[in-house]
Amino acid sequence: MEVDMTVDEVLDQLQQLKEELGVLNKKKLKKSHPRLMKNALYHFPNWQSAVDDIS
Repeated sequence: MEVDMTVDEVLDQLQQLKEELGVLNKKKLKKSHPRLMKNALYHFPNWQSAVDDIS
């Protein structure tokens, strides 16, 4: 898997999306932001860990 975002870039984008959307739904973001999802799951053990890190 090729990673093209740093962990800080992932967290920044997640924070921005959380502010815009309110809730970070994994299923919806997987379809709308596949690059972000791929990179988040590379840097974090699971989706919830990535989301918890910005809370």
